[in-house]
Amino acid sequence: MSWMESLIRMAELEVETLQKRLKEIADRRDAVLRTLELMQQEANAEATTARKSAEAGWYMAGFREGMKQRRAKLAVELRGIAQEEQGARDALALAFEEQKKYEKLAENARLTAAKTAAKRETAELDELALRRAGNW
Repeated sequence: MSWMESLIRMAELEVETLQKRLKEIADRRDAVLRTLELMQQEANAEATTARKSAEAGWYMAGFREGMKQRRAKLAVELRGIAQEEQGARDALALAFEEQKKYEKLAENARLTAAKTAAKRETAELDELALRRAGNW
């Protein structure tokens, strides 16, 4: 039965690895979203400064263009992360299925072994009873 336990353990390790990978991907996504939030706060602060100062207003067009490019770059990064995350989720689901399949096989093997042992014990007891009945 140790080979089944090995399969189950390997499946558990695969699931753990994929869960860690999914967490890392989620952390990267969260970091990009935080960066986008900070950029929005920066844009709001810059707009407030531009309203107060005519000189700062001259630079606003360049600032907006730079923000637009940075947002576009982060949006592309977010789409890539979303695709990677979906792939990791799919792989994790498959790994869970494999793990459950191995666990089910091990459980079935255990039940079969228990039934076989019970049948053998019953047969031995029957044989013992017949011997005793014949000797009396």
